[in-house]
Amino acid sequence: MRNNPIKETLAAGGVAYGTMAFEFFTPNLAQICAAAGAEFLLYDMEHSGLGFDALKTQFAVCRGAGLVPLVRVPATQYHFIARALDLGAMGVMVPMVETPDQARQIVASTRYPPDGIRGAAFGVAPHDDYITGPVSEKIARAHERTLVICLIETAKGHAKVDAIAAVPGVDVCWLGHFDLTNFMGIPGQFDHPRYLQAVDDIVAACRRNAKTPGFMAADEKWATTYRDKGFRMIAYGIDVLLLQDALRAGLKALRE
Repeated sequence: MRNNPIKETLAAGGVAYGTMAFEFFTPNLAQICAAAGAEFLLYDMEHSGLGFDALKTQFAVCRGAGLVPLVRVPATQYHFIARALDLGAMGVMVPMVETPDQARQIVASTRYPPDGIRGAAFGVAPHDDYITGPVSEKIARAHERTLVICLIETAKGHAKVDAIAAVPGVDVCWLGHFDLTNFMGIPGQFDHPRYLQAVDDIVAACRRNAKTPGFMAADEKWATTYRDKGFRMIAYGIDVLLLQDALRAGLKALRE
C-alpha cells in the first residue's frame, strides 16, 4: 500500500501545499494540478454535489499522478468517512467539528478495530490497490497514512479547539474562515479583532498539541499571510476561482 507523504511532512513539522476542487472533475485534473506543483488535491463533497462514483475515478487518477487525494465529506456520519477511505482517499476533512467527542467519533470511523469502527473490505476496494498481503499489515499502513482533518468553523468549535486538537488521531485543525465569521456574527469581517484572535487561538492550540493548522487561501496574499501566521497545510485556491480570476484578469487587460 502506498504511503501518504503529506502526512509524513506535516508530522515532521513541514509545510504542504495543494488546492481544492469544487467543479471541474475532469479525467486529467489530478495530472494538471500535479504538473503545477500541488502535493495534494482536496475534493469538496459538502457544497459541490460531487458523488462517490466520480470520486472513485478521481482517486484512481491521483494514484497515477503521484498526488495525495483528500476529500471534504458532507457530514460527520460514518458512512461518508469510511466510504471515502475505501474508495482511495488518503485523508478526510470533516466540517463543523465542535466537540472532542465528535472528533473521537471521526477518528474512530477512520480506524479498524480495536482502535475504531471501520469495516473491513480488503483486496476488493481501491484503498489497498487490490494487492494481497497480511491484513494486519494493511491495517497498520492504513492507520499510518490516513490524514484526519477537523474543520474549526463555528463559535462552538473555536471554544473547544484545544480539546479537539488534543484528541489522538486528529492530524489537522483547519480554519473555516468564512463560516467562522458567520457564526461569530461578523460575516466576512476578516480584519475583526475577534476573528483574528480566533485565528491565533487555533494556531496556538495546534502548537500545544503537536497538530497542524490548515487553511484554504483564495489568493497569493492570503496564502503568504496565513503561512506567516503558522498555518502549515495550505490549499491554494479553488478550481472555479482560479479559472475565473485568470480569465477576468486577461479579459480586463485586453479591454484596457
